[in-house]
Amino acid sequence: MTGIKSDVFLKFDDVKKSYDQKTLVVKGFNIDVQQGEFITLLGPSGSGKTTVLMMLAGFESVTSGVIAIEGKSINKTAPYLRNIGMVFQNYALFPHMTVAQNLAYPLTVRNMSKADIKARVAEYLALVELEDFGSRFPAQLSGGQRQRVALARAMIFEPTLILMDEPLGALDKNLREQMQYEITRLHKKLGFTVIYVTHDQAEALSMSSRIAVFNDGIVQQCAAPAELYERPANAFVADFIGENNFINGQVERINEGLVYVTTPGGATVIAQTSDGLIAGAPCRVSVRPEKLFIHPTTHAHDNEITARFMSRIYVGDFIRYYFRLSDGTDIVIKMLNDLSAPEFSDGQDGKLLWLTTDCIAFPAAT
Repeated sequence: MTGIKSDVFLKFDDVKKSYDQKTLVVKGFNIDVQQGEFITLLGPSGSGKTTVLMMLAGFESVTSGVIAIEGKSINKTAPYLRNIGMVFQNYALFPHMTVAQNLAYPLTVRNMSKADIKARVAEYLALVELEDFGSRFPAQLSGGQRQRVALARAMIFEPTLILMDEPLGALDKNLREQMQYEITRLHKKLGFTVIYVTHDQAEALSMSSRIAVFNDGIVQQCAAPAELYERPANAFVADFIGENNFINGQVERINEGLVYVTTPGGATVIAQTSDGLIAGAPCRVSVRPEKLFIHPTTHAHDNEITARFMSRIYVGDFIRYYFRLSDGTDIVIKMLNDLSAPEFSDGQDGKLLWLTTDCIAFPAAT
């Protein structure tokens, strides 16, 4: 293993995990995390993200590689000695204890004085805005209140790191959005370091300093939310993060960071390049629904393709248009619901427009 940097708070160095000593479910995970970062592990079910979290918590062993906190390996450190707080989807509160007793528990096992425990519990009840709920039991709370108690309990003993495993998965949409705000508010206020697991792309984009996108045990890209969304490393990331359209084509030529692509309908479109593109090979041009416009438009554009109108769906604040290309590929466009939103008759052809800077071409095989 290479030397561990002491200025890195948390480090995964080529960490791998196998349950049967044959198949790797995590295939060499590397990341350096600075103190105070909010890192989200994002990916489909079975992609390896929760396994990474469980190895960090100490609930799963590391097959190979090193996990280090503040320059020291924790591979063989017992879970209760890692000074890590955890928040789970199912809250994991003690049902027979009041809210105050639940918060006091991690302080009691650390032998804190009764006076200090009482003061700390009051402080954290106020922090999560539950000052009047200390005497209630978990069953007497709403889902959002229980999750705030679980969050307070994970923070109250001032751990070096807080792990969150799908903490908002059991909440409805409104509660989930409220708790996203609560978690980010507390993170900014207290500055603790978070490793967060979710499969919800919008949640990851709105909360994270950086996002590691997993697929089949491999991190496809680890970057800030805006970079992941605007400049995905490959077609998997482009497809998994947010909504996307893919236009099939063949690479004509590559010149100065741009790729010229011939579409099945005979049009030439220009896109930004990605790794692995070869002249003459098939490719897929990625462009997001909100980056597409319909002729006529006042928006700047330098790409144009003809498509057949299929349907128009009213969503409220925006309208979704569905078009179909000559090879049968469906294209979605999102436009604001205003006076500029056009009307089409069934089967009518329209011109779809967009900027070269808003699209990327990927090899067709990725």
